[in-house]
Amino acid sequence: MYLNKVTIIGNLTRDPELKATPSGMQVVNLGVATNRVWRDKEGNKQEAVEYHNIVAFGRQAENIAQFLRKGNSLLVEGRLQTRSWEADGVKKYKTEIVAENVQFGPRKEGDSGNFDRNKKGDSPAEIKNDEIEYPTEEINPEDIPF
Repeated sequence: MYLNKVTIIGNLTRDPELKATPSGMQVVNLGVATNRVWRDKEGNKQEAVEYHNIVAFGRQAENIAQFLRKGNSLLVEGRLQTRSWEADGVKKYKTEIVAENVQFGPRKEGDSGNFDRNKKGDSPAEIKNDEIEYPTEEINPEDIPF
């Protein structure tokens, strides 16, 4: 059995770039940085940063482009894929993570988000408790259809 599975948690290094394939499918490219911290033989703290190229398709690509910006954190699950092409007679390669599942990380305090009120939906963080209408009567568990 073979396995090609990647899971990373990191921060966006640039704003996502949304494009469309010739067939009309949405595709987004983004960069994510991950950090690794360890102590060397002398006990000194060491840190290394890795940069990852991510690609996502379809509705997931649209959501990423709409809601995430440089510096936001996210979790990406996917698979590694290496593409090759020829430019000026030189063969070039690019390894990227094809996202299968993306979860947005927590928003930083004071970050109102990158939500465009002209688009459908509001951020859950923008809904205040006094705007929610709670039912006044008791709910009978037997009335719930599931």
